[in-house]
Amino acid sequence: MRLSTTELDLLCQCAIAAAYQAGHIIASHAGRRIAVGNKTGGGSLAAQVVTEVDHLSQQTILQALRPACDMFDLAVLSEEQADDGSRLRKDYFWSIDPLDGTLPFVEGVPGYSVSIALVERGGTALIGVVYDPLARTLYRAVQNGGAWRDSHLLELPKAGGSVLNFITDKSFAADPLYPAARIELERLAVALGYTGATLTLQGGAALNACQVLTDAPACYFKFPKPQPGGGSVWDYAATACLFRETGAIACDMFGRALLLNPDGSLFMNHCGVLYCADPALTEAMVELYRKLKNR
Repeated sequence: MRLSTTELDLLCQCAIAAAYQAGHIIASHAGRRIAVGNKTGGGSLAAQVVTEVDHLSQQTILQALRPACDMFDLAVLSEEQADDGSRLRKDYFWSIDPLDGTLPFVEGVPGYSVSIALVERGGTALIGVVYDPLARTLYRAVQNGGAWRDSHLLELPKAGGSVLNFITDKSFAADPLYPAARIELERLAVALGYTGATLTLQGGAALNACQVLTDAPACYFKFPKPQPGGGSVWDYAATACLFRETGAIACDMFGRALLLNPDGSLFMNHCGVLYCADPALTEAMVELYRKLKNR
């Protein structure tokens, strides 16, 4: 089965409606006492923390998307439920992070969102929806339909001579490469014509990537690491679609396309991620990682 442009537009509207509903649930619990638990996951606290709001948001999204799943025979991959493998058999699947950035949500700081993508079996994200319930901002993209922030078309950010902001997760502070990376990122920025660099450690993944498109010049990256984690497919599928539709680059730290429907582990620790709007910056970051890991 091949989805038509009209059908993709319809499914995007379904994803938007689901994201708004889930965002309302999340916003209604923000700042309140909530039950916080732990789950089996990656090596960082952010990968292990889960709340009742994660589950409420997921329940809301799955209920909203169920008619579309039945109508178009879509599989589902969602963070807070087991992977049943149907994404490897069916033509398309929803990739859902019901509360991306659970740790910022628990800490009461910005950085959390709802992230929903439609991915074809070959691993290409055809729809990407990210909703920030705190700022009430919606990012959306459909294959060959452009990317939008609310009602404004997202365009490829242009490189400038100002300070380049590198963005990554808080866990990077414990990475053995962190001290050397701070120095090398400054050098890299200056070599590319920027006046300097900043390194911001924050979460979660979806809004970190969106910030590259809205607060240029910026780059979001996660280095590979031996421990399980590094984010999962649902952390990156929606923003991969947003970036493709703007002409920006979403790849791994080796410059390869992101694997959004792997036959095996859903973790991305083996390859890392890299989001850039500038091809020269992308190449420089890939080379920088090779340099750092070979020291």
